[in-house]
Amino acid sequence: MRVVLQRVLRAKVNINGEIVGKIDKGIVALVAVNDTDNIETFKYMCNKMINLRIFEDSEDKLNLSIKDLDLGLLIVPNFTVYADARKGLRPSFVGGAKPDDAEKIFNDFVDYVKKEYEKVETGIFRADMQVELINDGPITILLDSDKLF
Repeated sequence: MRVVLQRVLRAKVNINGEIVGKIDKGIVALVAVNDTDNIETFKYMCNKMINLRIFEDSEDKLNLSIKDLDLGLLIVPNFTVYADARKGLRPSFVGGAKPDDAEKIFNDFVDYVKKEYEKVETGIFRADMQVELINDGPITILLDSDKLF
């Protein structure tokens, strides 16, 4: 699993003009899955997302998480996070799971996160989404369950 985390002041996901997910201050997580993701992957990535200390404390140090501050988490399916553009000009997506498998893995992941953290909103897998967000910082963190970076 790969995740691009962005600290935001607010964010929302629109599909056909309808807001399907919305948070105020918190984190947007653009999530791509592969076919080896399992419950251990879910535990690792969920722990990182909700406990990563990327919010300032009273001394302006990045010591607080969304869990500490009770902030929102907007999880957006985004298979392009697995894009490999090292060769040529057309990215390859072979690192990610096939669409049917990816949808199940993504939904299982979201279900897992919702059991661990209450303030979760999502986009919809395979939908044409418009994601609007106001970056805060900006702070953007890349996570990879295979710990490649």
